[in-house]
Amino acid sequence: MNMLDIRNLTIEMDTSNGPVKILDKVNLQVGEGEIHTLVGESGSGKSLLAKAILGFINPRWRVTADRLWWNNRDLLNMDAALRRQITGRDMAMIFQNPNSYLDPNSTVGEQLREAIPKGDLRGTFIRKMVDKRTRVVRLLHRVGVKDHDQVIDSYPFELSVGVAQKVSIAMAIAHRPKLLIADEPTTAMEPSTRQQIYRLLTRLSITQGMSMLMITQDVASVMPDSDNVTLLYCGQLMEAGNKQAVFDQPQHPYTEAMLRMSLRDTDAVEPKTHLPTLPGAIPTLQHLPIGCRLGPRCPNAQKDCVMVPKVTRLKQQSYHCHHPLAPNKRRKSAS
Repeated sequence: MNMLDIRNLTIEMDTSNGPVKILDKVNLQVGEGEIHTLVGESGSGKSLLAKAILGFINPRWRVTADRLWWNNRDLLNMDAALRRQITGRDMAMIFQNPNSYLDPNSTVGEQLREAIPKGDLRGTFIRKMVDKRTRVVRLLHRVGVKDHDQVIDSYPFELSVGVAQKVSIAMAIAHRPKLLIADEPTTAMEPSTRQQIYRLLTRLSITQGMSMLMITQDVASVMPDSDNVTLLYCGQLMEAGNKQAVFDQPQHPYTEAMLRMSLRDTDAVEPKTHLPTLPGAIPTLQHLPIGCRLGPRCPNAQKDCVMVPKVTRLKQQSYHCHHPLAPNKRRKSAS
């Protein structure tokens, strides 16, 4: 069962050159307990999609969708106050830079106590304070922080990046959300710290039955335990489906390019070797290509790419492309 069900989500804004679709008919489904990864270059609209789910959209932008449902409830046409109540209770988000999320003027303990739902506390004032302290310690232990006394009394700038990110995860799960959105939570971290955060998030998903939407711009950073993956480019959906099926048998040239450009920690590269890249750069909103937005950079582009491609569905994946990869040209991935 899909807890989050998005069909043909479009976000349009007005510019000096006329209306522009920042997101163009994007589909995304996340099931109960599923880890779903959203992949795309910087500027592809990944974070914007996450904000659309949470309702953090500029009121001047036009948001339309055939479906934007959470647990079979229509978020798009819901009263704003009720939507804030539902998303605040059932969803949480962690950000790429924990220092942009944590308050530098408050200790970690103060911020974690604020994150604990007041409705969970019972008894007298003293009893509530003791209960809060106990819950804060449990949260820190749950995310792998052992020296809780030192961390509780520290300010965010006194923590390492890895510990600060664990604290932000603890704050996000304090109210036991059903969906956790992680916007590039391991960027600029050392490989050992990154793997530690991945193991932590996977364990939380399993033990709490929590669904997760992971956002990354690097295929090599996709969590090993991800169930499904969606590739987004310049606001358009390129390919989506089962992670292993998409990575082993990519259908879209963009997926193939992202796989070739990704370098894992175990990959060996010869000195003075040119790294594989996708020619060109992601276009600005004022100069979006017509049709398939990958067209100007796509090695398979033809004349009919000026038309938006329709979706082609396979058993475990789907893609939007007029000229998918030939079977003998696909890169077999070991991911």
